[in-house]
Amino acid sequence: MKIDLKKELNEFKVLLRSVPPLTLTMFVLSVVLMNLFANKGLVALDWIALDAGIVVSWLSFLSMDIIVKHFGVKASISVSIAAIIINTFVAGIFWVVSAMPGDWSASYVEGSQGIINSALNSTLAGSWFIIFGSVTAFLLASVVNNVLNDLIGRHLKKDNAAAYYIRSYASTIIGQFVDNLTFALIVSLHFFGWNLRQCIVCALFGACVELLCEVVFSPIGYRIVRKWESEKVGAEYLKLRKIKDISAVRTADKKYSA
Repeated sequence: MKIDLKKELNEFKVLLRSVPPLTLTMFVLSVVLMNLFANKGLVALDWIALDAGIVVSWLSFLSMDIIVKHFGVKASISVSIAAIIINTFVAGIFWVVSAMPGDWSASYVEGSQGIINSALNSTLAGSWFIIFGSVTAFLLASVVNNVLNDLIGRHLKKDNAAAYYIRSYASTIIGQFVDNLTFALIVSLHFFGWNLRQCIVCALFGACVELLCEVVFSPIGYRIVRKWESEKVGAEYLKLRKIKDISAVRTADKKYSA
């Protein structure tokens, strides 16, 4: 199958114009922050662990659920890839800043300046294996989450709040499990000395916590989706893709006519 790169690029540009800027910004910001916050552990026991990335990672999956519901699975995956590229670029900037001479304001503690400054630089710069692990894990998890969310939605007979919650809950817990497990297998297993049992248990525990966050915040996501539909958000992209979805978008050309 031949891919028209010019057409795909144009479609991607239209998509970036169509997704509301606040949603796109919050999504990208959550991806960047959850990788930075992953440097801080919240729970560290012999059989389970949890890092601070969980504070914002729910926002990434909530954003994907909203985008895939309104714009379709291809759009959500495309936005996820864009977020990963931006996150990698920001990680590069972090590394450059950490390598630059100078001291952080928080390092001015008598007798500990060098240690604190070095620790802050190390945290900001991150490690290559952590960045590689987080990027790979989120890329795989975003594809799983988006495809599963769309697949479940297509097999639900109704398009109401309950249907939105079902597809969101199922895709989130599985997507988060894939994210956590992939990161643990790439990073924790080889660099932190975890065993396979710890990787699986921690991935499952993190997925359950993320599911709880999804239960709390998904009503907001559902209201956003309905608002987008009523306000005809993304009309240009939907007409370009001619999306046929089980939602209120019965026929793109009809609903999103000028």
